[in-house]
Amino acid sequence: MSAPAGWKNRNVLVTGATGLLGSWLTQELVARGANVTCLVRDQVPKSRLVTSGVITKVAVVRAPLEDFQEVLRALNEYEIECVFHLAAQTIVGTASRSVLSTFEANIKGTWNVLEAARSLPQLVKRVVVASSDKAYGEHAKLPYSEDAPLVGRFPYDASKACAELLCASYAASFRLPVVTTRCGNLYGGGDLNYSRIVPGTIRSALLGERPIVRSNGKFVRDYFYVEDAAGAYLHLAEQMLVQDLHGEAFNFGTNEPKNVLEMVALVLEAAGRPELEPVVLNQASNEIERQFLDCTKARTKLGWTPRYSMQEALKRTVAWYREHEARA
Repeated sequence: MSAPAGWKNRNVLVTGATGLLGSWLTQELVARGANVTCLVRDQVPKSRLVTSGVITKVAVVRAPLEDFQEVLRALNEYEIECVFHLAAQTIVGTASRSVLSTFEANIKGTWNVLEAARSLPQLVKRVVVASSDKAYGEHAKLPYSEDAPLVGRFPYDASKACAELLCASYAASFRLPVVTTRCGNLYGGGDLNYSRIVPGTIRSALLGERPIVRSNGKFVRDYFYVEDAAGAYLHLAEQMLVQDLHGEAFNFGTNEPKNVLEMVALVLEAAGRPELEPVVLNQASNEIERQFLDCTKARTKLGWTPRYSMQEALKRTVAWYREHEARA
């Protein structure tokens, strides 16, 4: 990522900093000289935020998103100017098993962030909220552009659609400077949820085992490299200072959708184990079969494009896991 001026000594809050995207975004903010505060619910010792040592360079507020007073306190006491709200329950299967806790985190957590920011207009000037391509739900017309309706039906999808409606409401009703992002499936070094296709396949390749595919292998998705995602978030927040983007949403991805089996093959190739045949379980449920994004708006309105090709991104990702496994 390039390092434009604009973040030095800025007071920034990141929720979800122990997650995949959060760890990379926090690291980049620290590298650019920002004063970063992370709202963290759980202690996650294996998080890349911790193992990289970045957590020692930020302020940490230990509190759940569901606690409004703690969210407000974090914004107020650390005099936050920019919020990156990434925290959420992000696993589709977990959302289906634990619907209420998912709604509490993803919907109530979002309105707490928005209301806290609205309460401190003299401080908070930018709020970037992580939504998801899942908020669109299922449409016959592909790829999805930002003007497609949000009709998410499954628990995770619906929670993200609700969060987006809240953002739109706060932008329209109170002129809150909030924007939302809709990314494809993120992958990259630091994702230790091995039920996901990229880290799971890499781990299988490193162990010399056949990778497991939960679905029938035909589901089509955007796969988006995490360092490019972190760059997209920073670029969007920078553009909020020079453009009126209140209430807008932006798709971020590669415009290179792949089905699961295609992605597995690319990962195995990057890991040097193309001969391993995946085991297809065909057990996935509550998931949309085909879903991918049109990122024209981000390219034309923001001047954003991803930095890494998929081949290069997968090479970097495999290298991270090789080093991680060697340390372990």
